[in-house]
Amino acid sequence: MDYNKAASYWAEKDKTSKHMDRAALMAAAEAFIAAHNTCALSCGGGDTIRCTPIEYGYRDGCFWMFSEGGLKFRALEGSKRVCLAIYDGYKDFGQLGGMQVTGRAELIEPWSEEYLKELAFKKIPEAALRGIGHDMYLIRVVPESIDFLNSDFKKQGFDSRQHLDF
Repeated sequence: MDYNKAASYWAEKDKTSKHMDRAALMAAAEAFIAAHNTCALSCGGGDTIRCTPIEYGYRDGCFWMFSEGGLKFRALEGSKRVCLAIYDGYKDFGQLGGMQVTGRAELIEPWSEEYLKELAFKKIPEAALRGIGHDMYLIRVVPESIDFLNSDFKKQGFDSRQHLDF
C-alpha cells in the first residue's frame, strides 16, 4: 500500500480545483454549521483514542460542547488537537454534505465567565445545572481548518470539496 500516495490525493486534486471566494466559502460553512447541532468529536492522546457524538453550539467562530465527562478527557489530557465531523445523512453522490474541522480544544473552567456566557447562549439556567450534583465540563474547539464537501458547490461551478484555513 502506498500510504503517501493515498494521503496526498486531496492535496494534489486541490492544486487544480476551482476554489470559492473565501467570504462565500465562510458564509456557506457557517450556514452548514448552523443547520446542524451534533458532531463527532475525535481526539487522541497516549493510548486513548475517542470519537464521541456530541451536541455543539457555535458562536464567536468556535464550537462549544458541554459534557458530563468520559474517556475523551483522558485523550484531551494527552493532546488538545482534535477533529470534528458534521455531516448530512447519505442519500447519493449528488447530495453530499459534510465537513471536517481540525482545531484545538480548550477546556473552560466550570462557572468561569466564559462558562456562564455559554450557559446563557444555550439558555440553560445556571441554577438547574448547579442542581444536578456534578460539574458539566465545557470544551471549546477553536478551528484551524475546515474541509467542506458539498454537492451544491458543483452546481455553482466550483469543486465539491473546498478547504478553508483560519
